[in-house]
Amino acid sequence: MARLAVAATAPLGADVLERLAAKHDVAALLTRPDRPKGRGRRPGPPPAKETAERLGIPVLQPERLDASLELPADTIVVAAYGALIPSVLLDRALWLNVHPSLLPRWRGAAPVERAILDGDEETGVTIHRTTAELDAGPIAAQRAFPIGPEDDAGTVYARAAEVAADLLDDVLAEPRFTPQPAEGATYAEKLTAADRELDWSRPPQELLNRIRALSPHIGARGDLDGRRVTVWKARLEDGRLVPVEVQPEGRRRMGYDEFLRGLQ
Repeated sequence: MARLAVAATAPLGADVLERLAAKHDVAALLTRPDRPKGRGRRPGPPPAKETAERLGIPVLQPERLDASLELPADTIVVAAYGALIPSVLLDRALWLNVHPSLLPRWRGAAPVERAILDGDEETGVTIHRTTAELDAGPIAAQRAFPIGPEDDAGTVYARAAEVAADLLDDVLAEPRFTPQPAEGATYAEKLTAADRELDWSRPPQELLNRIRALSPHIGARGDLDGRRVTVWKARLEDGRLVPVEVQPEGRRRMGYDEFLRGLQ
């Protein structure tokens, strides 16, 4: 059983934290500060903090990372933490990053979403040493898995967490690294408001990929039957895109049939 700390914020990180805590001694969670959430914009804890508190793991939430940070472990697993680790901290310990792509493809902030948007049929998980250059450190382990036609970002992230925990068992026991190739590197830029927009003139498969890539956490949106909606689920039928689950502005999620009945 390894003693380690985890740096995580988003749901992927919370999932990895829970899986690691079931097998290893997690001494602390390093996570981002609480941020305003929901319609009321009240400060709320990030998902990884909620998991840590439920498991009784001490939580550290510094506003910024600098030399004053002390972590009670020599190995830190980073999974969807959301901030760069400064060199002064990287030099003190072994930082292992969980990245949900087959590096060097899709370095950056939104690897799962960009893979689905681009129509990739395969992705995976890479465990690599965290370095100053974004997602470019030497690789300790990597495993591919398919992206199915029904998969959305949620299912891919869940599968990535499971694969990551499995890979980390071997890496934590005896870490060995291979330099990461620079050839074939692509970058998964942070998602913007423009990435959410559905342009109905685009090919149906491209539209479906956008909906899958942004579900269930962000949502693709557009004008549908005269109403502004978020489309959470859709399918292709005879070469056409058919909405399955939508959410009109200011309303709850509902089936497309119910939405159409409300227009009558």
